[in-house]
Amino acid sequence: MTKEEIIKMQISRIEKEIRDTPYHKGTEHLHGMLKAKLSKLKDQLDGPANKGGGGGVGYAIKHSGDACIVLVGLPNVGKSTLLNKLTNAESKVGNYDFTTLGVVPGMLEYKGVKIQILDLPGIVEGAAGNKGFGRKVISVIRASDMVVLMTDVQRIEWLKIVEEELYRAGIRLGQRPPKILLRRADKGAIQVVDPYDSLEKTLVQEIAEEMGVENGTIIFGEKVDKVELLIDALSKSRKYVAVLRLITKADLAGKKRLTQVPESALLVSVEKEMNIEELKERLWQGLGLVRVYLKRERTEPADKKEPLIMKKGQTIDDVLKRISNQMRDDVNKACIWGKDARFPGQEVSFKLPVFDEMEVWFGR
Repeated sequence: MTKEEIIKMQISRIEKEIRDTPYHKGTEHLHGMLKAKLSKLKDQLDGPANKGGGGGVGYAIKHSGDACIVLVGLPNVGKSTLLNKLTNAESKVGNYDFTTLGVVPGMLEYKGVKIQILDLPGIVEGAAGNKGFGRKVISVIRASDMVVLMTDVQRIEWLKIVEEELYRAGIRLGQRPPKILLRRADKGAIQVVDPYDSLEKTLVQEIAEEMGVENGTIIFGEKVDKVELLIDALSKSRKYVAVLRLITKADLAGKKRLTQVPESALLVSVEKEMNIEELKERLWQGLGLVRVYLKRERTEPADKKEPLIMKKGQTIDDVLKRISNQMRDDVNKACIWGKDARFPGQEVSFKLPVFDEMEVWFGR
């Protein structure tokens, strides 16, 4: 029996024990330890290959553009048709499952930003365990900036199933990492700093030990009431990705079916060109990108042909570093123009967060 087969058998046993153990206050500790063991085993099974690291498992994809979006969903929900509509790709289209057997890239240009969109093979239930093209598809998802989770109006309930598959694979869609910081140390055992009185201290320490932490300090930056969030914070394999839930073939839906569409999902019809422009805008918003225009001279117009693409939350100092690490030593002043400037040419701190269509000039 190979090492991989042994790990899979251990995973199966623990999953069964979790299912068979009723959850209540008395078994909370046991459930937490079982889930920590399960997470550790899955990390060992996946290895670097399932984290976008290669290892001969993932598809070989050359990323280009300013951001990467993947189309993920059931077979035959219209991913290829949508890709062809949004981009310059020519993905094969058919009315049978698994039309796309590889990864087909296309490029969407929107608001001056180049967005690479990848059409992946259809993902099926069991993908987290490598059913279908499971691990190969998941490796590409892990390396992306955003997931478009797709199904059609006849299979709306499968949105949840696909999302659960990705959750089992360690991918957290539309979530942010829990505010739990681990500071490793060479000695001193495991210390817990939790001003929010979140989880039982002993449970936190035992879960950390189970997941390979010998010494260090675990600091809670917010109230955490689920042991799964602690495990996520300590795991090396979690990936947090923006998500857009998309339901296709809206033109084929009856009124009853339309009432079942989740509020968070967008209905589209490629054939009727329904909500295609709305889809582009939601992709843009979900990526959290920001266009920054640079001024060579303070009194001259900014260069708007080639914006510098940044992410929300980044600062003017990050803009400067993108231009040149050496330039940071040559300038001590930044002036901005745009909708969030108090007045044109406002001098600001290098710690100021960037905003969309900001114009900036650096000088002395």
